[in-house]
Amino acid sequence: MLENELFGHEKGAFTGANARAIGKFEQADKGTVFLDEIGELPLSLQVKILRFLQEATIERLGGTRTITLDIRIIAATNSNLEDAVRKGFFRKDLFYRLNVIQLAIPDLRDRVEDILPLAHHFLGEETTRLGRGQVTFSPGAVTALTAYPWPGNVRELQNRIRRALGGTTDRVIYPVDLGLEDTPPEEEEDKLTTLKEARETAEKTAIRRALALTGNNISRAAKLLEISRPTLHDLLKKHGINT
Repeated sequence: MLENELFGHEKGAFTGANARAIGKFEQADKGTVFLDEIGELPLSLQVKILRFLQEATIERLGGTRTITLDIRIIAATNSNLEDAVRKGFFRKDLFYRLNVIQLAIPDLRDRVEDILPLAHHFLGEETTRLGRGQVTFSPGAVTALTAYPWPGNVRELQNRIRRALGGTTDRVIYPVDLGLEDTPPEEEEDKLTTLKEARETAEKTAIRRALALTGNNISRAAKLLEISRPTLHDLLKKHGINT
């Protein structure tokens, strides 16, 4: 079924194939195909993807004509493909064919400034879908969202917001609605090595929180922190925080 979805089929290729169907690859000619969770592809289909990457051609299921395509491939995965290659679950040659430009997306806990923009996006998306009107986060919910370590990353954030909307009809979302009221803080080290380290950790946390609360607005974040804009820029550079 997946092969049919990607490459299409000719009429009569299998039972129920009453007409020709154009697959996603062919539809994307001169454009881009995004393959999510590429690590879940069965080995038999990995071979066909590899053949396309090598030859830039496909054949529809049940077809004999070779079709040349010009497509950019973007693939994403939540798994360790190098480990999958070692275990024999993912083809080594396909891995190296795909791994031309690699973009590593940091965990959500490492980009605190993205939490609230994403949360507001998902909240707006879900309230529109449910016809709920305007719903907002309480100040406590904002604090809980930015303090939580998000082991499940963006998907967990989206699912907690869905759960909150499914469990309350209020116009305000509270920490308890998100299941974050009793969330324990992240484990800390027994002790900090130096006072300087403690200060830098607190400084970095305060900056990230201010950016999260202001949607990465430098001027507003600086005002919230009661420092000048140039000073905040220097601190962002010092701590390696991207906006």
